[in-house]
Parts: sequence; C-alpha cells; structure tokens
Amino acid sequence: MPRALAWIIAAVAVLVVALGGLAVGIALLTPNATEGALDTELSDVTVTEATVPTPPPRPEPEPEPTSDRRCWPNFGGDPQRSLARPDASLGLPRRRLLWTRALGDYMEYPPSYCEGVLYVNTFNGATYAIDADTGKVLWRRKGGVHASTPAIDGQRIIVSSHDGTVTALDRSSGKVLWNVETAGKVESSPVVVDGLAYFGSTDGRLFAVRSDTGHIRWAYQTGGRINASPSVYGRRVCISTYAGSIYCLDRTTGDRIWSTYVRRDAFRYESFYASPSTDGERIYCLSRAGKVVALDARDGRLLWTSRVGGYGYTTPAVADGRVFVGGFDGKLRALRASSGAELWQLDTPGRILGAPFVAGGYVFFSILEQKTYGVRIADGKVVWRLPIGKYSPGIVTERTYYFSLNGRLLAFRGRDAS
Repeated sequence: MPRALAWIIAAVAVLVVALGGLAVGIALLTPNATEGALDTELSDVTVTEATVPTPPPRPEPEPEPTSDRRCWPNFGGDPQRSLARPDASLGLPRRRLLWTRALGDYMEYPPSYCEGVLYVNTFNGATYAIDADTGKVLWRRKGGVHASTPAIDGQRIIVSSHDGTVTALDRSSGKVLWNVETAGKVESSPVVVDGLAYFGSTDGRLFAVRSDTGHIRWAYQTGGRINASPSVYGRRVCISTYAGSIYCLDRTTGDRIWSTYVRRDAFRYESFYASPSTDGERIYCLSRAGKVVALDARDGRLLWTSRVGGYGYTTPAVADGRVFVGGFDGKLRALRASSGAELWQLDTPGRILGAPFVAGGYVFFSILEQKTYGVRIADGKVVWRLPIGKYSPGIVTERTYYFSLNGRLLAFRGRDAS
C-alpha cells in the first residue's frame, strides 16, 4: 500500500473515532428528556380543611354591580391565559385617575376581578380584597411570599404561595376554607375550570385539586421545576417547565396527551419560566434564553420559532392572529400567530419582565425602569404613557383599567366608557 494512501486511511480512522467520541460526549452532556408520570403516592402533600365549615350559599343573590359585570377571574383573564380582551370597547385610559391605593409592597402579578371587587397579592405576604369603585381595602390576609394572581371560583379565591401552600379563602371575609401544602414552592397562578383548580409546584408536579375541598384529583410529575401557570383549553391543561418541556395533559384524568422538549442547541434544552398561552390552535411560550416557540395544540409539534433580545420572562399575549411578547432588550414585538413573522417591534429604554395585555385595539406593557405604555396593535405606535412601571401592568374590565405598578393600584375609566 502506498504510504500516502496509508496516511489518508489512518487520518479517516482518527476522524471517525473523534466524531464518535464527540457524539458520546453530547449524549452525556445533554440531559435525558423524561416522559413524566402520574404521582399516585402523594406522601409529601398535606390537605387541610378549615375547622370552620364552608359558608352556605347566600339565601338571596347579591345585587349586580352597576358596571364592569365581566370578570377577569385569573392571571391572563381566561383559562387559556390569552391576556386579551380584543372586544373591549372602552378606549384608552382617561388622563384623570379614578383612584389609587398604595399597598406597601410590590405586586409581581396583576389582580383578578369580579362583581365589583379586586383581589391582589403583594410579594412579601398579603392578599387583599379591594373595592373596585373606591380603592377601599375590604379585607387583608397575611401569608407567605406571593408571586401570583389569585383565581376566582364562585365565592372562593385560590391563592398560591412560595411557602408551598395553595389556600382557598372566602371571598367575602378572607377566612381560610382549605389548604394544600406541597413539597416545593408554588409561584404558579391557579386557574379553576369545572370545579378543579390547577397549579404547578417547583417540585415538578402539576396538580388538579377540587376547588370546594382541596382534595387532590391527580398530580403529574413532569421531571422539571414549574414556576409557570397552567393554560387550559378544551380537555387539555398545559404547562411549561425549567427542564425545557411543555406538557399537555387530560385535565380530568391527568393522563399525558403529548409532551415536547424544546432544544436550545445540540448540548442543552431551553428553560421556561413564562407560562404558556394558547388560541386553541397553537401553544405559545417564551424561554428564559429568549426563544419564542409555537407548538401545534393538538400534538405538540414545533411549528415555528422566533426570538426576543436578552432574557425572556413574559407570558405571550394572544389576540386577533397576533402574539405580543417582550424581552430584556426593551423591545415589544408583534408576531404573526400562524408563522412567527415579525409584524412590528417597539424599542423602549428599559427591560420588559412582566406580561403585556390587550384591550380592544391596544396592547399595554411595563418596563422595569418605571414606565408603562399603551400601543396600537395595528402598527406599534405609542398612544398612551404612564410614568410608573414594574411588572405585569394590569387588567381591563368593561369600563375600567386597573394597573398594578410598583406597589400601587391605579384605576382609570376608559375614555369611551359610558
């Protein structure tokens, strides 16, 4: 054999061995994608019902509020976490405040609302019921760290806490009705559908509990830390995890319908803090590294990806065929829901951490650097500003905007509200 040919064969052999070693290295460095499983043991979960019985139904219905009859019952405004009321017709906020209320600590997540009362958590340990017309505090209950929105369910609200508990309170008095204690922190904002409350824990489990008693219907171990809030549509409940997975489960039984792991590169999976949102056709989520993903809601297939600049923590708002998402580069982006194509972007002098929300033809968002913006969804033009910010800006009802910014609640009537 000629010497030159021998050298070529030897070089090829070395290359093959090297590539094989690289493949083994990638396999060792890349964590395995687990399928998850229902947890039937639940030995580390405690359910406590209050000694005071659940209040009986009121003998006479409460009089309806004279305005704002439509509720915003959970983080996102609906079980899908769409963060959108595209049919709202109240116009932009008026210049003059209706009222403002300082709560002594910041609110990482906006309030929920129903029948004339706002329910809001402050970060360092309190849940408030606030009269929506006046800003008066109706009651206050102290608790652990709350980085979430209370969920309204009939005459109950469901409140999660970093101390690992999820608690049902009577809406009228704030009295404890039941309490569930998990093995991890609960930052997930609960959502209630058909008598089941859904929430995730940093111990990796997604829970479904009866909203009237707290008794656990099922718990699913995803294998990845959960800080996100579950999204519910049809028969599915879906959750994102720090392990890079997005799961959709049967919301009644907890059986897995599909799961998808999203890769960042050949060596790593993505990691999700933001909650998934959906329009029923696609699931949208933003990774901590700034990747926007859209998955087929039926089977979890990856349909498209896009990016924001810097870190990504905002739950996408979804309305009228658009997805609105912000990043730590200070830019709010409008993406086409069907393809991920960028329709416009707006640059601001700060960082976007909290989720935007849509009201009619406008999208509202805040930056950490103490500013809040109202933007036309058609073209991204700024049409309203407020010199206060941080974090997820707020919610909208039929006549009123409620902003939760840097420890203060602010109420503005809409300009077109009657």
